[in-house]
Amino acid sequence: MLRTKWFAAVGILLLPLGVFAQEKGKTPDLTGVWTARGLSATIFTKGDPLMTDWAKTEYAKAKPSFGPKMVTLDQTNDPVYKCFPPGVPRVYFHPFPLQIIEAPKMLLMFFEYDHTMRRVYTDGRKHNEDIDPTWMGDSIGHWEGDTLVVETTNQIAKSWIDRLGHPHSEQLRVVEKFKKTTADNLQVEVTLNDAKAYKEPFSVTFNMQLKPNWEVAEQNCIDNSNLDNLEKGALPK
Repeated sequence: MLRTKWFAAVGILLLPLGVFAQEKGKTPDLTGVWTARGLSATIFTKGDPLMTDWAKTEYAKAKPSFGPKMVTLDQTNDPVYKCFPPGVPRVYFHPFPLQIIEAPKMLLMFFEYDHTMRRVYTDGRKHNEDIDPTWMGDSIGHWEGDTLVVETTNQIAKSWIDRLGHPHSEQLRVVEKFKKTTADNLQVEVTLNDAKAYKEPFSVTFNMQLKPNWEVAEQNCIDNSNLDNLEKGALPK
C-alpha cells in the first residue's frame, strides 16, 4: 500500500513536468491580425554600399514618390502605382495590416493591401523549379525551434524592394525569420541575397504588433486610389 501511494505521489509530481515539456515543444501560434510597428521606409538603405554596378544603374532609373528622389504621382514609375503586386519584402511597406492563418500544410498571409495572398508551404516540399517567376514568388517555410523561417524565391524582377526604388533581380532569395518576442509582438528579420544586385547578403529587422480587435477590410488598388491620379495616367485605366 505504501509503495502504491509512493508511485502515485511521484506521478502527480512528474505530471506538470511532462505537460510543460509538451507545451515547450509546440510551435508558437502566429494566428491573428498584425500591423507593422515603426517600420522605416528607408530601412533598406543599409544595402546601398553593397549595390553592384547593375543595381546602381537600375536604381538610377527609379522615380519613386517618396524619399530624396521623390517625384509627383503622375511622374512615378513605381510598379505599385500601376497596381502591380508589390512582391516581398515591399508588401510590408503598405500601411495596411495582414492576417496570418495557420493550416496543416501551409501558413496563409492575407494582406489587406489589394487582397494580396501569400501561401507559405510548411509540408516539407522543395521550391517549384518548373514555374515562371511570379510577383510574390514561391515561399517555403519551416520551424527552427520557436522561429518560423520562410525562404522566397522566383520573384519577377520588376518589383522594388522598398518605396525608394531599390531594385532586385530574379536571383533574389528572401529569408524571413518570424519570432514572437512577446504575446503581442512579432519580430521579423529579413535577409536579402541577390548576387546580381548586392555584393553580399544583408539583413534588416522590424516588428509587428498583434491587433486582436482588428479585421482585415476590403482594399482594392483601383477602387481605393485617387481618381485624379487615375486620370493623369499614374494608374492603369
